[in-house]
Amino acid sequence: MVTTLGAFGALFAAAFVFLTGNGLLNTLLSTRMAAEGFSTGTTGIVLSCYFTGLLTGSFTCHRLIQRVGHIRAFTVFAATTTAAALLHGLYLSPWFWGALRFISGITTFGLFMVIESWLNECTASRYRGRVFSMYMTLTYLGIGIGQQLLNIGNVHGQTLFILAGILFALCLVPVSATQGVHPSLPETKPYHFISIFRRAPLGMLGSMAAGLTNSAFYAMMPVVCTDIGLSLRQLSWIMSITVFCGLAAQWAVGTLSDRFDRTTVLTAIATAIAVVSTFMFILGARSFGGMAAGMGTFGALMFAIYPVAVARAHDIFGGQEAVAVSAGLLFAYSVGASVSPLLASGVMTLLDSPFGLFAFWLLINGAFAVITLYLRKMEKVEIVAVDDQVAFVPMKSTSSVVMSLDPRTDPEIDRP
Repeated sequence: MVTTLGAFGALFAAAFVFLTGNGLLNTLLSTRMAAEGFSTGTTGIVLSCYFTGLLTGSFTCHRLIQRVGHIRAFTVFAATTTAAALLHGLYLSPWFWGALRFISGITTFGLFMVIESWLNECTASRYRGRVFSMYMTLTYLGIGIGQQLLNIGNVHGQTLFILAGILFALCLVPVSATQGVHPSLPETKPYHFISIFRRAPLGMLGSMAAGLTNSAFYAMMPVVCTDIGLSLRQLSWIMSITVFCGLAAQWAVGTLSDRFDRTTVLTAIATAIAVVSTFMFILGARSFGGMAAGMGTFGALMFAIYPVAVARAHDIFGGQEAVAVSAGLLFAYSVGASVSPLLASGVMTLLDSPFGLFAFWLLINGAFAVITLYLRKMEKVEIVAVDDQVAFVPMKSTSSVVMSLDPRTDPEIDRP
């Protein structure tokens, strides 16, 4: 195992550096736009472009990778992402930044696809779960640590944009220096939303609810912190605490998900998110301590929806269908993520309060909890015995290729 992890050192290093820069840039843009006095609606539109780019990249990036190979494609994606990060600091304009965010979304998806297809190709079945877990952990750590880099420079200057660009450029080094051969992209299989929804509606709806919830956090939470007067250092800690609590809670959520019916677990998590959001909206915590406590609890719950929803779908589908179904769930997540900042900013504007973000989360997760209860009551959800459920695996939305790395999709691993 040590030898296997060592063989992936270059890929893990590239992923960590890239995600650290991505975590820094995403929060920096939200913070900068709020500090410059852009309206909440304008900020939501601009930041939605990034998630729309991710969605677009899922249809386009594989073509470049198949044409020129993984290393050259990675170079193209990383260089373009670096240029986009630096261009943000040269000219401040919503239209210009929206275009850069869209381009960055496409290239970010491409970077994920290269790294994950490489991991997938070179991982033996018996090590797949541990390599996958290590990759997911580095994903959370990179994004969380990236928040702390906000404290290095002035958010109104160009230093932080330059730092993000440097990180994106540095992720080129380990991949370009590797002596590994070009892997093949995993075979893509068609998926049909209607058939997926009919058999696993909670998996599909849960994935979309997770996209609506998670992307609103990354895009709009810095705006909330800025509007209520928190310092840049406090803002960075709020973001980091939320991400790290989400990472720390994965084991506990997985244990509950494996021991109890997942439809019940999904209902409980969505209800808990709605309750926490209600308290945050009503109380309007403006102190750092209150916001940190609330968002820590929120993060532990927020990042659990998507992996439990994916696990729920895997309980029903299996074998040859697993990868295609997972790709469909990721697409549902991406659709929710692409419209979330726009919808969340609309609610914040309508309520004329930064805490409208919590009202948005209350509406989304409250509705999902009610729908889950309704589907269970109407017996439209396929019943799966707890003993027949597949193992829970921590998940974070990256690219469709990561689904092939998921140990649950490996045909050599028997379902319980």
